[in-house]
Amino acid sequence: MQSFDELNLPPQLSRVLKKIGFEKPTKIQSQAIPLLLAERDLMACAETGSGKTGAYLIPMVKALMENPQPQGLVLAPTRELAQLISDFLKTLVQSDRSFPISLLVGGQDIRKQFKSLKSKPRIVIATPGRLIDHLNRKTLKIHKVQHLVLDEGDRMIDMGFAPQLEQILKFLPKHRQTSFFTATLDKKVKSLAEKYLVDPETLLLDEARPVATIKQSVVQVAAKDKDNHIVSELKKRDGSVIVFVKTKRRTDELRKHLFEYGFAVDLIHGGRSQGQRNQAISKFKNGKTRILCATDVAARGIDVPHVQHVINFDLPMQDEDYVHRVGRTARNGAHGEAVSFVSPSEHRQWNRLAKKYEIPGRPLEGSDREESRGKKKGKRPFRFSNQRRKKNSRGQGGQKRSPRA
Repeated sequence: MQSFDELNLPPQLSRVLKKIGFEKPTKIQSQAIPLLLAERDLMACAETGSGKTGAYLIPMVKALMENPQPQGLVLAPTRELAQLISDFLKTLVQSDRSFPISLLVGGQDIRKQFKSLKSKPRIVIATPGRLIDHLNRKTLKIHKVQHLVLDEGDRMIDMGFAPQLEQILKFLPKHRQTSFFTATLDKKVKSLAEKYLVDPETLLLDEARPVATIKQSVVQVAAKDKDNHIVSELKKRDGSVIVFVKTKRRTDELRKHLFEYGFAVDLIHGGRSQGQRNQAISKFKNGKTRILCATDVAARGIDVPHVQHVINFDLPMQDEDYVHRVGRTARNGAHGEAVSFVSPSEHRQWNRLAKKYEIPGRPLEGSDREESRGKKKGKRPFRFSNQRRKKNSRGQGGQKRSPRA
């Protein structure tokens, strides 16, 4: 498929695509859309920012516009990704008032969701937990779902949603079309996909890795010096920045630290209400906030085209999250920078990431190697005394740091 004009789309959908500049399909769109229009089940592995949302929503909307009886359902692992999908879907169906949709995510007023569901939505976008809540309340039935999408299937597994997905499966009709999109394809992902898909087509595009237009670099810094170092990094950079932090408490502390230095900064993490998260993202998108401190809840599902820099204050827990973090910059062919703060205890993890994703630069040497050498010689690695450990567990201003999570 070389052009969307080849698809014989409904006129209103075709006009919208031209209006928003969808002229030439991306690689995943050109391969996935014909298969989905042929009503095949699909398992697709594609990197972040490849256009996969359009790859499954465009054929779903086309099919449902041509047949008013069935429904569509899109499952996403995070509220932010679900919101992003909903926003794009609203754009696609903006000229069709007879095409209601519902967004069902936790942290939002469930009474508004009840009202939305009374409109009999053609497509539901949901996170697994809130969808199950509605199914148990019997405020939603999904027996008419003929088009099902599981987006970011690998993230679903990472976040422990596999049991909830199996529960949802019991409510779905056996005969349906299912597509499964993922950035990585390991045994666990394949096992989950097999429970949902029937004789699927498989598209193995580029597995997730940073795009070439991202300038990646590393800064070696002691953990205790990160607070001071990030101030100097931010002062020498122009434009908007997302700073990724490992824990919710440390995110709160860092936001306070940067605010005291006069930076326009906000934060987003799983401990914030949905309203707070939406407000923080809106302010960041509108340029009212220059810096957004975030845990990995923001690594996927936030599309802010103007992000010039990503700073990994802490390295991620999962290797794949590195790609999704740095993928918040250099969107849609733009250029961006990603810098990672790496303490001596993280050298080994960084070297693994650098090798896996072909990040330029020499391997880091330091305490990881020294500790390994000490073990080989039968030496006991250095440990903090209890008194020293308590002292070092306190951050700036004597505040106790959160445990690693």
